[in-house]
Amino acid sequence: MPKIVTLTTDFGLRDPYVAEMKAAILSISPDAAIVDVTHEVAQFNIRMGAYVLASAAPYFPKGAIHVAVVDPGVGTRRRPILIQTSHSFFVGPDNGLLVLAAEQQGIKCVREIGNIWLVLPRISDTFHGRDVFAPVAAHLANGIAPEEFGSEIHDFIKPEFAEVTLSNGAISGEVLHVDNFGNIITNVRANELAGIGRANVVDVELSDRKLRLKFCRVYGEAELQEPLALFGSHGYFEIAVNQGNAAERFRVKPGDKIRLS
Repeated sequence: MPKIVTLTTDFGLRDPYVAEMKAAILSISPDAAIVDVTHEVAQFNIRMGAYVLASAAPYFPKGAIHVAVVDPGVGTRRRPILIQTSHSFFVGPDNGLLVLAAEQQGIKCVREIGNIWLVLPRISDTFHGRDVFAPVAAHLANGIAPEEFGSEIHDFIKPEFAEVTLSNGAISGEVLHVDNFGNIITNVRANELAGIGRANVVDVELSDRKLRLKFCRVYGEAELQEPLALFGSHGYFEIAVNQGNAAERFRVKPGDKIRLS
């Protein structure tokens, strides 16, 4: 069965960048099955890229290879890395982009990509997606062992947007993403909210607002245009408005802090 290689980038589709990455993969691993997760991550938005990758990755078969490139530090001292989990592989820059998804699967090992024989002969300073990450994914698809790519590291970047804290009976986190419907998706998961108990309502401090929201199972349990709270399809705590736009109503953007009690 062909190995699955997924691509998540902020490249868009107007330019040839995505095609060049696919060409680099297929030149090394012609039987690879390439799946586009998205190339419409907001430019340079590592938080959004991490959320999209973490949402999609669990649904791919065991052994899938996920390449993600949202890389404003390309060509600087930031490292190229390969993360091996109990389920799959993640290839990309060491800027926090991969860790949210990888931690969900249980990180086994993180390696700095350093073997020059497993990347393209000429590496552009500004396009590691094509010249480093795509070839590494292709060689993985061909069965090259992870330890061949470089030395294990332990000081990889863990993004602040993945951190949730519990203190004095309240959970503090932040807005991870606002989806196309205007739903406010936070970085708080169901098991974390269990630490403060589960009730029919939840008190939310969001930016300069204090809200008391009905905790629902689905959007339709609220009245039309009524705000609600629920756990969305990816397991994150969400604030929504039934058939409305919560982010616009409450003037919220990714990165805003949130406190739940």
